[in-house]
Amino acid sequence: MEARLLMEDGTLVIGKGFGYEGTSCGEIVFNTGMTGYQEILTDPSYAGQIVTMTYPLIGNYGINNQDVESDKVQVSGFVVKEYSEMPNHWQMDGNLNEFLKKNKIVGISDVDTRMITKRIRNIGAMNCLISTDKEKSIEELKKDLDAYSFPVNIVEQVTVGQAKTIKTDGKSFGNIGIVDLGLKRGIGNQILKHGFDITLYPYDVDKDTVIKGDHKALLFSNGPGDPKECKDAIQLAKDLKGKIPLFGICLGHQVLALSLGADTYKLKFGHRGSNHPVIDLRTKKVYMTSQNHGYAVKKEDIPWEIQLTHMNVNDDTVEGLCLLQFQIESVQFHPEEGPGPTDATVIFTDWMNRLKGVD
Repeated sequence: MEARLLMEDGTLVIGKGFGYEGTSCGEIVFNTGMTGYQEILTDPSYAGQIVTMTYPLIGNYGINNQDVESDKVQVSGFVVKEYSEMPNHWQMDGNLNEFLKKNKIVGISDVDTRMITKRIRNIGAMNCLISTDKEKSIEELKKDLDAYSFPVNIVEQVTVGQAKTIKTDGKSFGNIGIVDLGLKRGIGNQILKHGFDITLYPYDVDKDTVIKGDHKALLFSNGPGDPKECKDAIQLAKDLKGKIPLFGICLGHQVLALSLGADTYKLKFGHRGSNHPVIDLRTKKVYMTSQNHGYAVKKEDIPWEIQLTHMNVNDDTVEGLCLLQFQIESVQFHPEEGPGPTDATVIFTDWMNRLKGVD
């Protein structure tokens, strides 16, 4: 079936539809990963976004039941050069086409993803529409796109409904609370692997509830959207400063920075992929990291008492902060190795060992 992709700047691309039939709007972005499409599709940080994969062949190892970061597909649409109709892998339980169809996600293939990526790089992330609806004219699609706006309350759509606790296997070193702003499952798995129970809280959890939880630390998770819209989480971080160790990843990193008086801004086209080099300014070690974010902490507005710990080697954007006297640390990248690489899992080891009192 024919599918049409219409971008906010007027660019119209004709391709083949796959997955679900219909019309979908979102913010179009691109990801540079060669693998990991299943983790990308199920990452809550992509809620409200249409993802273009820069690697030309997607779907060749199928879909399995292990490599998921949430209970459903989170993207609003999927754009690929070519999707594999005959995947093969010993773990596979299905294929990409069936996976998107089951989750009611519209996909488009047989398009020039290099051109689309270059448009995004030159113009910036913008609203986009994918449609397989033959009955709609271009003018009608333009009206649909003009009427779309990215949801302000996007975190509310991906957070846990109510608090719940998950126990680690074997000996427990205590409980770590997580403010779920769009948590990737891999983050929770890393904490459980290090011997801590976790309690997931909704995005708007209050200070008293967290304090009653008697946690070793509180982690602000990754998630979608503008960090400045996470007003409840920002206030919570302010209220708990100095009362409990605070960690942040991705959106959680930005939330902690805002709570400490720093500022954030929207990047032109963001960082999305599994090959972003980040340098630890304390050790001069460079990690290859997995990233997925459209906003960043403004380097010039970081208060003097906050230590800058990590920087992006490619564009010198802020990748990590700490305020050790209050036991606050955060990173912009994803250290949980989903979908990889594994260089930065040492971040979890450092954080968890510190809570255990191990050097």
